[in-house]
Amino acid sequence: MTNDGTVAPAATRRVVGRASVNGITIGYDDVGEGDDALVLVHGHPFDRSMWRPQLATLGRPGWRVIAPDLRGYGASSIVTGTTAFAVFAGDLAALLDHLGVRAAVFAGLSMGGQIVMEFCRLHPERVRGLVLAATFPQPESEEGRRNRHAMADRLLREGMAPYAAEVLPKMVAPRNLVAVPGVAAHVLTMMRGAPPAGAAAALRGRAERPDYAATLAGLAVPALVVVGDEDAFTTRADAERMRDLLGGGAELVWMERVGHMPNLENPAAFNAAVARLLAAVAAHD
Repeated sequence: MTNDGTVAPAATRRVVGRASVNGITIGYDDVGEGDDALVLVHGHPFDRSMWRPQLATLGRPGWRVIAPDLRGYGASSIVTGTTAFAVFAGDLAALLDHLGVRAAVFAGLSMGGQIVMEFCRLHPERVRGLVLAATFPQPESEEGRRNRHAMADRLLREGMAPYAAEVLPKMVAPRNLVAVPGVAAHVLTMMRGAPPAGAAAALRGRAERPDYAATLAGLAVPALVVVGDEDAFTTRADAERMRDLLGGGAELVWMERVGHMPNLENPAAFNAAVARLLAAVAAHD
């Protein structure tokens, strides 16, 4: 997509790959080409297929768009126990090393946004720009920790299907369950298909995440915050706080009639906002 939101020429290069890093295998898509890279980090309990509208539009000559499956999800190795966010961030760093990418723009949605914040905490020198979608920086409360661990146990006991059916109306705005049924079906399929062991391990790691407020306040890169007005998990106050922590140059896009999946529920607006961010990164450098 160009800076004015129009569709860019089709990508000239597309790789569907698997990398052996950190003792596991990571499945990934690598679309487009050039020295600039955008890394897309999916949320829970999804996989990299949630980024199809972005891979189709943003990957082009001049920009590589890299979308991995986190460990425990999609085509990546299934893990058990607890996956700390530092482990997820280490996997991202190792994948970029494998692909020959020193620094990139990072975009994450929901849990993926928090993993991106962890990457910023550990590897700020590798972050050229930041997109935080449907997420928030605060740590889990004590009640939240208990709930995360209880849900992990439930997923191992029941599998993903009951949870997926229960949470779908919170993932996609209720109106969009009808208006864009293909999106709802895709989200439901991803959730049902997530490996329970991997999802449970991520939930346990998520329960112990730190506060990322200081990390965001310490960044000096172009940034974008995207939140839907019908998001069941992220509030307007969360969105404004992230924008303020990131400084005056951060853009906040508050999407109307959108739930927890802005990149799927309104991909045109989401892609246009990310395209503006990529242009700002190029100008900033």
